[in-house]
Amino acid sequence: MTKYIVEGGRPLFGEIHISGAKNAAVAIIPAALMVNGPCRIENMPRISDVSLLLGILQDLGARVRYVNPHTVEIDSSSLRNGRVPYESARRCRASYYMLGALLGRFGAADVALPGGCDFGSTRPIDQHLKGFRALGAQVDTQSGFVMAEAAGGRLKGANIFLDKSSVGATINIMLSAAMAEGMTVIENAAKEPHIVDVANFLNSMGANIMGAGTDVIKVRGVSILRGGSYSIIPDQIEAGTYMAAVAACGGEVKLCNIIPKHMDCISAKLCEMGVEIHEVDDSLLVSRIGPLVRANIKTMPYPGFPTDMQPQIAAALCLAQGTSIITDSVWNTRFRYTDEFKRMGAQIQVDGNLAIIEGVERLTGAQLEACDLRAGAAMLIAALAAHGISQITNVQYIERGYEDVIGKIRGVGGRIRAVEITEEEELAVGSAG
Repeated sequence: MTKYIVEGGRPLFGEIHISGAKNAAVAIIPAALMVNGPCRIENMPRISDVSLLLGILQDLGARVRYVNPHTVEIDSSSLRNGRVPYESARRCRASYYMLGALLGRFGAADVALPGGCDFGSTRPIDQHLKGFRALGAQVDTQSGFVMAEAAGGRLKGANIFLDKSSVGATINIMLSAAMAEGMTVIENAAKEPHIVDVANFLNSMGANIMGAGTDVIKVRGVSILRGGSYSIIPDQIEAGTYMAAVAACGGEVKLCNIIPKHMDCISAKLCEMGVEIHEVDDSLLVSRIGPLVRANIKTMPYPGFPTDMQPQIAAALCLAQGTSIITDSVWNTRFRYTDEFKRMGAQIQVDGNLAIIEGVERLTGAQLEACDLRAGAAMLIAALAAHGISQITNVQYIERGYEDVIGKIRGVGGRIRAVEITEEEELAVGSAG
C-alpha cells in the first residue's frame, strides 16, 4: 500500500493531457466480449479498473494485447461463458456490465454482485434486472451472485421504461438488447456522454442503436458483432477535476484532448465562481488569479452538473468567499469526505443531501483518508491548495479512475510523491476501514 505526500499552497501552471474516459472504458471493455473477432480500442486509460476488467475478460477466454500504452486489442472469438467471481466483481462496480454483455451474447450470465465505491448506502441494480426480465430473461440472486438466463437461449426485444434515469441500467440494457431478437425501446434513458460512446462503439462493430444521448434509445438486435477499431472519448470528470484544482490553487493550466461541449455543465459553475475558461479547439485554458466567490451547486443527470464532480467542486468552494450550498440529488450520502475537509479547517455542515460551506481564507495540511474515488480526488485538490503538508491514504481509490495522477500534477508544478506506508500505518488504515 502507498500514500501520497502533498506539499500544498502553490499555484498550478502548465499543460495536462486528459486521458480516455474511465466511465466509457469500463463499459466498452465488457461490450468487447460480445464481438466475434478482434477489436482495437484506442485512448484506453491506464487505470486499475481497466486492468481489472481486462483480467476478467482474459479469465473468460478472451485474448488481450496492448499494442501501445493506450491501445488495446481484444479478441473474444474463442470466449467461453463462465462465472465472474466475487473477488473480481467486488473490486469494480462496472463489473455489472458483464451481466448485460454475457446475457446478450450467450443468453446466460452468472456474475457476482458488484463492489466499487461505497457511498454509505445501497446502490441497487434493480433497474438493470427489470430490463433483463422485460427482455425475457429469468433472473435470480443467490449467495451474492446474479444468475440470468434467456428463455430459448436468446433475448427478445421489448419496450422498457426506467423508473429512474440510471446510467448503469441504460448501458446494461443496451448491451443485452444489442443481440436480442427484434426491437428494444428504452424510455427515460440516461443521456451521459459515455452512454453515447458505448453506443457508438457497438455500432462500429455492427450493432444498430439509435437515439443514444436522448431519453429514448432504440436498439434493433443483430445476430453477430464483428471486429473493428474505436477510440474512447476524453474523460469529462478527469478534466473537471483538474479544472477544480486550478480553481482551488490558482494559476493557469491548459487541458488538452477534451470535448469542450461535454465540459459546459462544469465550466458554467466554475466561471460563476470567478474562474476564467477559454476554449481553444480541443483544449480549455483554465485560469484563476482573483478570489473565488460562492456558488450553489445541484447535481443532476447530464446535461446537469455531474454528481461525480460534487466532491471536487466542494474542495474549491471551501476557499470561496461567502456561503455555498451543495445539493446532491443523485447520491444523498456522498458527503462522508467532509469530515476530512474539517480536519483541514474547512467550515462545512451536512444535513441529509445538503452541504453548507462557509468559505475560509486558508486550509492547512492534515492526514486524510480517501473513502471513494471522487472523494479521494477532492482530498487531493484540497491538499494541493492547503498550506503545509498533507498525507492521503487509501489512494487505491484515486488510482481506480485517474491515470498517472502524480505525473500530471507534478507537470503543472504541484508537489506530490507516493511513498510506501509502514506496516503499522497499514494496520491502522485497515482497522479504520
